[in-house]
Amino acid sequence: MPEVAVVEQVLPAPCDVVYDEWLSVESLTEWMCPHPARLQALEIDPVVGGKYRFDIVEDGSRMVVVGTYLVLDRPHMIRFTWSCSTWADPTHESIVTVEIRPAGEDGAHMTIRHEHLPHGTVANHRHGWSLIAEQLAAPLAERSSNA
Repeated sequence: MPEVAVVEQVLPAPCDVVYDEWLSVESLTEWMCPHPARLQALEIDPVVGGKYRFDIVEDGSRMVVVGTYLVLDRPHMIRFTWSCSTWADPTHESIVTVEIRPAGEDGAHMTIRHEHLPHGTVANHRHGWSLIAEQLAAPLAERSSNA
C-alpha cells in the first residue's frame, strides 16, 4: 500500500498569493512547522533544482528537513523532495506536491500530497500538514480582512 498523506484546505487568498507564501522566507517562518515546533533557521533557493533546508526545534529537540525543488509552476504547483533527519533512514526521499486551484471569487483550494513516506509515518505527516495548512490560512485570513 502506498505511503501517502493528503491534506486539503480552502484558503482566503488568490492562487498567486498562496503560491508565493511557499517560496518566501518570511512567510515560511510564520507557518511552516506545526506549532509548537518552530523554524530556527531556513535556507531556500526557489528555482527548479534549487535546494532548501529547514532547521526545526521543538521542546529542545532539533531536526533538519532538506530537499530539492522539482517543479515550480506559478501559481498552480510546487513539487519538492523531502528528507528528515529523524527518519530511520534520513537519506530517504519522499515527494511533496502542493497543488493550488481557484476556489470561489478570491480564494484558493490547496492540496498537499506527501508521497513515498517511510512506512508507518503517514498519520503523523497527515496531522502535521493539516496543522500547517491551518497555520497558513490564519495569516491569509488576517491580511484579507485588513485589506
